[in-house]
Amino acid sequence: MQSDNPFLDGLAKLFTDATGAAQGARSEFESFLKHHLEKLIADMNFVPRDEFEAVKAMAAKAREENEQLAARIEALERRTTP
Repeated sequence: MQSDNPFLDGLAKLFTDATGAAQGARSEFESFLKHHLEKLIADMNFVPRDEFEAVKAMAAKAREENEQLAARIEALERRTTP
């Protein structure tokens, strides 16, 4: 249903244009925010999850080996002391 009233037509066009402008501004703001957050995270030198998990596993293995070596040293010291 179309209106012949120029005032209502103008008002409808104004709202349509305002909605389009708001969507454009929102899209631009999201893009701006995403870019700056990505830059902030990159500047913080975060370690990727897979690298973190690999180092964590290596540390656990080293800790276990350390405990085993400490136990062997203790056993050897007990054998050598009269």
